[in-house]
Amino acid sequence: VRGEFPAWRGSVWEKRGIKLRNATLTTIAPTGSISIIAGPTSTGIEPFYALCYFRNVLEGERLLEVEPSFEYVAKERGFYSPRLMERIANGESIQTMKEIPADVKRIFKTALEIEAPWHIKMQATFQEWTDNAVSKTINFPNSAKVEDVKEAYMLAYKLGCKGITVYRDGSRTHQVLTREKKRPVKEEKKEIPVYQPKPRPEVIIGTTTKITTGCGNLYVTVNQDKQGNFFEVFIQMGKAGGCAASQLEAIGRLISLALRAGVDIKVIVEQLKGIRCPSPSWVNGKKIFSCADAIARILEKRIKDQKKLIENSSFSQGCLSEVKEKEIVGDKETVGYEEKEGFFHKNIVGVCPECGSALIHQEGCLVCNTCGYSKC
Repeated sequence: VRGEFPAWRGSVWEKRGIKLRNATLTTIAPTGSISIIAGPTSTGIEPFYALCYFRNVLEGERLLEVEPSFEYVAKERGFYSPRLMERIANGESIQTMKEIPADVKRIFKTALEIEAPWHIKMQATFQEWTDNAVSKTINFPNSAKVEDVKEAYMLAYKLGCKGITVYRDGSRTHQVLTREKKRPVKEEKKEIPVYQPKPRPEVIIGTTTKITTGCGNLYVTVNQDKQGNFFEVFIQMGKAGGCAASQLEAIGRLISLALRAGVDIKVIVEQLKGIRCPSPSWVNGKKIFSCADAIARILEKRIKDQKKLIENSSFSQGCLSEVKEKEIVGDKETVGYEEKEGFFHKNIVGVCPECGSALIHQEGCLVCNTCGYSKC
């Protein structure tokens, strides 16, 4: 359609007697970022966000940027120096600098140094002579409240602005423009203590428990030191080899290392209990989900029965602390007890090569009461 724009009749242009093809001719578009392409030019009617700032470029390099007009005045008036520009880029305001003249401070106020009402009055002045809306950010400090924003909108409405954009500094994690803030001094990190496992004595007391799992019979030996503290764990699977045996040995070593380093045995139980595998088993009406779960059940039982075990055995708590280490000629022995069907056997002298249970000295022979192995 040729001629005036369709809504020309009744518009302000008809009253003025001016025929226009376009309803609007002027606008102030957002130019905050695209103005960088044009080089030393302004970002529209926005005041400077910062007179000096750092620009992040490739490979982590930072370049110091100075507003051309401010740099020109600084050199013209004789107070320019690279050190001064860096101070400003690091967040120091020129309003507090004694070396900068008062008239320069008055002219070169940044966006956050201008109060919101003056931002709006500036926009309203340009809006009066602009057909479309005016792109202008009303900058608020980080401390601005909801009431401050409300007052800004009401003032913009009264002054005839078609719309405003408000932004509270730091209200987003990432923002296009930001000033360098003074980085707080990092507190020295406290060194986390490194715990070393206690050395193992020659003689130690413990119990071996048999439990059925989906992979076979599991034999778990739990040893305690002379004070009755849980100290180490040995785990073996009856007639098992390969990965199963090595994995169980690894679990036992790690549990022992944790116990000797002071880790609470209850924490270890929490980590192991409930781990599942495809081959669960049932023991006394309770489901054993895996070998790890079986180990946790035994450790849990040892915790609950610790005092009872000491009372029922021929050793008392006081006797445990009196057991002395002894040097044994030949292979080292582990002295302890084997729990089997409610009975306790003294003089455990080794581990059964067939099933991994405890060997006891009986009638001059080494006997395994679990699988029947014997050696005289």
